[in-house]
Amino acid sequence: MMNHKEQFGNLGIFHITDVRLIWHAELNENFNVSVPYYQTKTIKIRDSKFGLALVVETTPYSGNYLLGFQIAPEEKLREVHKEITTLHKSYFANPEFGVEFSIEDQQSDQPATRLESKVDDIEILQSREHTDSYATYLTDAGKRDRDPVYSDELGLAIEKLPQGYTLSSLWDILS
Repeated sequence: MMNHKEQFGNLGIFHITDVRLIWHAELNENFNVSVPYYQTKTIKIRDSKFGLALVVETTPYSGNYLLGFQIAPEEKLREVHKEITTLHKSYFANPEFGVEFSIEDQQSDQPATRLESKVDDIEILQSREHTDSYATYLTDAGKRDRDPVYSDELGLAIEKLPQGYTLSSLWDILS
């Protein structure tokens, strides 16, 4: 199988699995590609300057790559295309994410025990004012922009704060 990039072709080995496509060059172990089916957008046979080629397009989230592979003879190309599209459809019908987990109903002779709830001794160190002020400040965001004013604290122009707000109270939200 040949992988074509620009004007050059690289002879390599193509592996088809139930979760991904893998290709690696025979002469350069650093030249390889592994594309999970969930990152595959389309798998087509297209005409290229090298003849018919298997073209795999990846999703925008995985780089939007267009990978071309030449497989000879044409019957083998069509066979590989059919196998990959079948596996691709099968994968999306029942995706495999690597770990299988099932919950089994277990009958026990022992009665279920309830855990006793524990009440923590909590002391509130801050009032809710700062979180409420932030929420109120954000609800004002839908209104028109406030006029800019110079802030001595920051040394630059900022939106005028709503009545009763200070810069330090807004920064307290982060701590």
